[in-house]
Amino acid sequence: MDLLHWWRQGDAVTQVTALLLLAMSVASWVVILWKLRLLRRASADLPRATAAFWQAASLADAASRVQPFDRESLILPLAGAAHALAAGAPSGSLAAQGSRAQQLTRVLRDALHGVLGRLQWGQVLLATVGSTAPFVGLLGTVWGIYHALATIAGAGQITIERVAGPVGEALVMTAAGLAVAIPAVLAYNVYGRITGRLEADLEGFARDLRELLLG
Repeated sequence: MDLLHWWRQGDAVTQVTALLLLAMSVASWVVILWKLRLLRRASADLPRATAAFWQAASLADAASRVQPFDRESLILPLAGAAHALAAGAPSGSLAAQGSRAQQLTRVLRDALHGVLGRLQWGQVLLATVGSTAPFVGLLGTVWGIYHALATIAGAGQITIERVAGPVGEALVMTAAGLAVAIPAVLAYNVYGRITGRLEADLEGFARDLRELLLG
C-alpha cells in the first residue's frame, strides 16, 4: 500500500489519529531506550557501590569510595544525607527537632524517594501508551471505514472491489495501534520487575545504614 496515497485519501480525523500514534510511538521508544541504559547501569553498579560503601572507614570516606561505582547516583544520595545529618542540623530549626532516629528516618526517606523517583520515571508513560494506543488505532479504523463507505456510497456504485481497498487501508490503523502498544507493554512489565528489585535493594541498604548510625 502506498502510504502517501493513504495519507492523501484520509481526512483530518484519520491524519490526526495517525500523528497521535506516531507521537506515542516516538515517546515510548525514547523512554524504552533511556530506561534500558539506566537500569542496565543501575543493576550492574548497585552491588559494587554497596560493597564499596561498607568497605569504607567512615561516612566521610564512603563518598569517595562509592563514586566510581555509582554512575547513576543510587547510593551517594543516601550516604550524603546520612553524612549531612551526622554533621548536625542547624540549631533551632525544625530539622533539629525530635530524636536522632526520627531525623535519620526523615532524611533517608527523602533521599530514597528521590532515587526511586528517577528509577520509576517513564513507567506511567509506558503504561498509558500500552493501554490507550490500541483504542486510538481502533478509532482510526472505525472512522476510516465510515469515511470510505460514505465516499463509496456517494459515488452511487458499491462493489466488493471498491469496498475492499478502502476498508483494508482503514484496518492498518488497528495494526499500527497494536504495533505502538506492544513494545510499551513489554517494556513496562520488564522494567517494572527490574525496578522493583532495585527498590528492594535500596530500601534494604537504607535500613542497614539507619541501624548502623543508630547503633
